[in-house]
Amino acid sequence: MATVPHSLSPSHSRTLLIIFAVGVLSMVLPTIFSLASQAWTREEGIHGPIVLATGGWLIWRRWNEIVARAAPGSSPMVLVLFAVTLAFYVFGRAFDFISFETIALIGAGVILAYSFVGLSVLQSLWFPIFYLLFLVPMPGWFVDQLTAPLKMLVSYCAETLLSSAGYAIARQGVVLYVDQYQLLVKDACAGLNSLFSLTSISLFYIYLRHNASWRYAIFLVLWIVPIAIFANILRVIALVLITHYFGEEAAQGFLHNSAGMFMFIVALLGIFALDNLFELLFFKRGSVR
Repeated sequence: MATVPHSLSPSHSRTLLIIFAVGVLSMVLPTIFSLASQAWTREEGIHGPIVLATGGWLIWRRWNEIVARAAPGSSPMVLVLFAVTLAFYVFGRAFDFISFETIALIGAGVILAYSFVGLSVLQSLWFPIFYLLFLVPMPGWFVDQLTAPLKMLVSYCAETLLSSAGYAIARQGVVLYVDQYQLLVKDACAGLNSLFSLTSISLFYIYLRHNASWRYAIFLVLWIVPIAIFANILRVIALVLITHYFGEEAAQGFLHNSAGMFMFIVALLGIFALDNLFELLFFKRGSVR
């Protein structure tokens, strides 16, 4: 009785991998162009090019290890997984769902990597793969659900602090009234956009510096949310003060954009400062690791 082969021959497998690699590469350029012309032009997506570059660097710096440990994965498994991923990609591309499209592209890249290096290497690259998921733009419905309560919190805190400092300010929902001006706390000022960018860059920093101390890394990540919200409260306060002293035109022009970037830098530096403070207080006492 003839036996049925359990896998493709080496030559057929090699040909399949080449065709598969070309197929994945043909998906990359259209999706990158869509991201560059859509998500990366908005505040919530400004971290995209940084994540793409640094994520690629995280993989490249371990290239010798990857090559040494490479053990090609199962070709039938690759075919099945790629068929599913391709269906997601076509759906996202056809209906302009950039989130689906980007997830499918990352999935295709992971499957391509599996076909060349195997599961063991992929498991060792868990963080770069997870980190690249920050390339996926947040769906609009998700942004709307999270932004509303954040805007209320930011506007309430800004009004309370400015009132305590003696400024004549009133609030109705997410609208602040100062002098004769009316300021709407928009989505950009809610903190969600900077929170997403701040989380991705902070995770990159934490991974490089504390890769071996995962408990401390989780502890530090928990501080990202309050720092991002606090930074955006300061942003709203700054815009109110600019409006009060220099007028609405100054607040809504160049200074508005500058305030957003400045507060993002302040929040990022806050993460770095907390990291050094906690390391000084806890690591030397051995209470975290």
